[in-house]
Amino acid sequence: MRVAVIQMSPDEVKAQNIAQARGLIDAVVAAEKPDFIALPEIWTCLGGTRAQKFAQAEALPAPGGQGGEAYEFLRGMAKAHNLFVHGGSIGELAGDRLYNTTLVFSPAGEELARYRKIHLFDITTPDGQGYKESAAYGAGEQVVTFMAGDTRVGLAICYDLRFPELFLALRRAGAELIILPAAFTLQTGKDHWEVLLRARAIETQCWIAAPACTGAHKEGSSGETRFTYGHSLIADPWGHVVAKASDGPGWATAVIGKALMARIRAGMPVLEHRKLT
Repeated sequence: MRVAVIQMSPDEVKAQNIAQARGLIDAVVAAEKPDFIALPEIWTCLGGTRAQKFAQAEALPAPGGQGGEAYEFLRGMAKAHNLFVHGGSIGELAGDRLYNTTLVFSPAGEELARYRKIHLFDITTPDGQGYKESAAYGAGEQVVTFMAGDTRVGLAICYDLRFPELFLALRRAGAELIILPAAFTLQTGKDHWEVLLRARAIETQCWIAAPACTGAHKEGSSGETRFTYGHSLIADPWGHVVAKASDGPGWATAVIGKALMARIRAGMPVLEHRKLT
């Protein structure tokens, strides 16, 4: 299965972000002919005010129902290009709460999975910038996997990367490929992004595909400029980075092979050797 991770530079304007995503998806399909594509975290509305985040979010339909603009865009791309579409994550409106939610669609446009981000980004970066994702978003509770053809795929989002117990739970649930869309900050990303992704690949002996946001956006009512790190990548189950996006919007692709994973797992059966939980 050929997987493409798409790197975007979104802002708080949903229509512009959808247009950017459409152009990148059309381009990678024409150039690389992937079987599976994945978008970055919260690509429909990155930054902006709390009110803008709520305005751009979408209430999700019951399976098979009619969704909002981003939901139907993702479903339409899957059907139009006959491939699996992992929608990164979008703002899900659920009553008076938002959730940072992944949606996945089959080549037939069927919704295959939803995952709400479990670990919320409430931190202060080394340069003193504060982030409090929980001010707008609720936390998910469910570990989620789904089948893409004959490959079991696990779901995580951005800050989840720092919690290896989630990745162990995904491996125990049968994951062979884990998708982690992100909007990693420049401050944390330059030091931690690649090393953490490689570590999770080595620990789980899974393929890891990580589509990311890149560039600048304005945050909050103050309009403070913040930067995301980009460097979308795909790592193999031995922890080698086999594909990485360049600076700016674009993509990286790789063929996800089961033979390598099976050989690594057979030679070093860490899941069987694990003593502590």
